[in-house]
Amino acid sequence: MKEKQSQLVVETTFHVPAMDCPSEEQMIRMVLGSLVIHSMNFDIPNRKVVICHSEEPNHVLAKLEPLNFGASIQSNKSVDSVPIRPKDTEETARELQVLIWLLVLNGAMFFVEIIAGWLAESAGLIADALDMFADAAVYGVALYAVGKAASNKLKAAKLAGVVELFLAVGALWRSGYQIYIGAEPEANTMIWISVLALAVNVTCLFLISKRKNDGVHMRASYIFSANDVLANLGVIIAGVLVAWFNSPVPDWIIGLAIGFLVLSGAIRILRLK
Repeated sequence: MKEKQSQLVVETTFHVPAMDCPSEEQMIRMVLGSLVIHSMNFDIPNRKVVICHSEEPNHVLAKLEPLNFGASIQSNKSVDSVPIRPKDTEETARELQVLIWLLVLNGAMFFVEIIAGWLAESAGLIADALDMFADAAVYGVALYAVGKAASNKLKAAKLAGVVELFLAVGALWRSGYQIYIGAEPEANTMIWISVLALAVNVTCLFLISKRKNDGVHMRASYIFSANDVLANLGVIIAGVLVAWFNSPVPDWIIGLAIGFLVLSGAIRILRLK
């Protein structure tokens, strides 16, 4: 049995006015990945996060400030030592297995959606396919990060951010091109392929739900999959509206929305320090 280590920690409560959804939580977790953090408890409705750490509170705040979430220190206090238990080999192996499945599922779904979107002339499906590829990049980064130092995790995350940036530009360009040529998407293809993508993302959520607290890289994977479920529902609704109104406009709108969603995530990741 491995011995437990312990060290003195500080519990700091931060007020974060711009933290209003899981994506902001994820950015905070990633930006603090290089520090000695023992626990983070998020209260998104009240815009608060309680962090137990071994750094100076102002050092933690300095890491949060580049995110421009308006973070400030509300209170801090010394607490009893927090035990740190190293992750065992069996636990790491389970984490790797989950990430491999996530990478395979998202990679396969990317090819299905990109081909179907191209044939159906759907901006929404193509954008969602590129979003799937962005998620595959995140899972690849998480796979690389297992067992690595925090500094390597941050470098890997920024590489994923660069990939997401190019994919976002591609999704926005394709959506703009669809609008320019007045492409008429095939509603039935949009709906059924998105239902399949939704099933894949729900499966991903199920696979990772038990491992989402195993580190920032796993938490990132969980949140990106949760956001994908919303994107899939958006494309399904857009497909229904395309059929209902006999208009391509809903498809164009969801394509641009997903493109900007990926762009927003890429920019935030690239701003991490």
